Amino acid sequence: MDLVEKRLSSELVYQGGFISVRKDRVALPDGNESSREYILHPGAVAVLAITPEGELVLERQYRYPAGREFIEIPAGKIDPDEAPELTARRELLEETGYRAGRWTYLGTAHPCIGYSNEKISYYLAQELMLSERQLDAGEFLEVLTVPLDAAMNMTLTGEICDSKSIVGLHWLAAYLGGRMRGVEI
Repeated sequence: MDLVEKRLSSELVYQGGFISVRKDRVALPDGNESSREYILHPGAVAVLAITPEGELVLERQYRYPAGREFIEIPAGKIDPDEAPELTARRELLEETGYRAGRWTYLGTAHPCIGYSNEKISYYLAQELMLSERQLDAGEFLEVLTVPLDAAMNMTLTGEICDSKSIVGLHWLAAYLGGRMRGVEI
């Protein structure tokens, strides 16, 4: 069965600083037509950074769209013409002050497939060395480290509840348990 929807027309509804919103008219597999509204996103990275003491680096920050603070893994959007692994290195340093001597690519996930083309590439950062944070203007967050088991439990209690962090911790557990392969970079 062919499930592909074919674009008939496309309209730019909104162009922001890094996202845009489009409204397309599509032909459905059964021959009918419908509309699709979606966000174009440049992509992002998420970093699972483990300290030499075996603790996971987390951040606590306020997320305006949700109207609350979240505890999450470090992450950030990919800048134009920037390779995802370079974004991971940049974001880890900017937000947490850590540099890593060893990097492993774990995989890519699509967090919002119903309304966005966003994809998040996940990286494991090890052999961390602490230097000075370089937060972007207007960026406010608290860095904390917690034992890996405690971070995993935080996903079960709801203390960590954003999908990016939950996916990242799931993949990290699989990687550390030998059930998932990564790619050293």
